[in-house]
Amino acid sequence: MITRAADSDSWGMKRIQFSITYPDRFVHPLHRRIIEGTEITRTELLMWSPTADATTLVWCDGGPDATATAVSEIDSLLGSHFVEGDDGTYAFLRQGEYEFSTALLETIGDARVVFLPPVVFFDTGPVRFEAVGQRSALSTFHDRLSELGALTIERVHGFERTRPPARLTDRQRAALDAAVSAGYYEVPREGTVADVAATLDCSTSTAGELVRKAEASVIRGYVGTTGGR
Repeated sequence: MITRAADSDSWGMKRIQFSITYPDRFVHPLHRRIIEGTEITRTELLMWSPTADATTLVWCDGGPDATATAVSEIDSLLGSHFVEGDDGTYAFLRQGEYEFSTALLETIGDARVVFLPPVVFFDTGPVRFEAVGQRSALSTFHDRLSELGALTIERVHGFERTRPPARLTDRQRAALDAAVSAGYYEVPREGTVADVAATLDCSTSTAGELVRKAEASVIRGYVGTTGGR
């Protein structure tokens, strides 16, 4: 039987960014390894399968050798494949099980919320992730997870299925287009605000203000939709 949530709750669709530090008995082996000390300081669980044999895509902010050393701590590891990227290493892992604690898996399995990737593991101890759901379901999940570790809510905002575009005026958008064309965002920088001003036929101070306001709008939109990641 399908039931419809009460109207008062249906308006409570939220996206919450959590951070939790687990006691040692709940720490995943891969996370424990980077906490103990490796070249890796951050690991992201990007994708995972809902199958019995746990297939995951993980990203680590270190090279393939350091990543291989870290994932070797996973006892149930059946196979792995590493792909080096510009800023880290992607690891395709196939495991016999996820190796998260039973209490944690039960809490996640019983939750009436959806979890958004990535799940981020820091060498300092915390795990950061986002969940989407109705207020009552998120509240229940929060209370249950709080029993397993030191839980913090870092950010709360409404959930939308698509990311809203940055709210730029036509003039601000033109300023960003001019800045990109001039090489203002190249590394090292090739263009200047004066180049933007010349394209827009305005003063340098006006061009600088347009660029700064456009950048601020884009960054606010990014932070609002990604939780600051």
